[in-house]
Amino acid sequence: MREVGETKIVGLTGGIATGKSTVSSLLNQAGFPIVDADLVTRQVQRPGSTGLKRLAAAFGPQIIGKDGQLDRQQLGQLVFSDAAARRQLNEIMQPLIRKAIWQAVDDFRRTGVATVILDVPLLFEQHYDRDCDYVVVVAVEPATELQRLMARNHYSKKMAQARIAAQMPLEKKIQRADLVIDNNGSLAETRRQVHQLVEDLRNPR
Repeated sequence: MREVGETKIVGLTGGIATGKSTVSSLLNQAGFPIVDADLVTRQVQRPGSTGLKRLAAAFGPQIIGKDGQLDRQQLGQLVFSDAAARRQLNEIMQPLIRKAIWQAVDDFRRTGVATVILDVPLLFEQHYDRDCDYVVVVAVEPATELQRLMARNHYSKKMAQARIAAQMPLEKKIQRADLVIDNNGSLAETRRQVHQLVEDLRNPR
């Protein structure tokens, strides 16, 4: 049983291009600290890191640009159409990412914060939800998700569909959520839903 004063962990996830980052930003503006898995991933893949060295050994030196940075587009082309390569990528990176994420959470715990938002695209796929007190999923209609991803990343329809297919289906995430934020409408409508979430987190029933 959770002790009074213990930090609450709220998992935040969604489908690719469903607007999770917008919700995360709104929660941060409301004063909640965020542990962002995408930022953590970039940290463990920085030039000279163990993560980048392991990736280059597995997928070849062509995934590293002239500036020494990971060429994410090149890596993406290798793994998103190849399930075995994608598994290999996860086997290399997920232990490093997981360690860094929970270190960041522990750092916040030591400061005594009441609630930490765990912003993780693969929250369910990598089982972070097991250690969360509450899970929020940001969702849109499938056609909207596809259109937004194509527009945002300048992907072809085939490329966008491959990236969506690489994640757990959004409807399954919705079924496992404690709260779903419907991001099909306007930013104002999303803000209203996030405002209600903020109130519920601050004043639990």
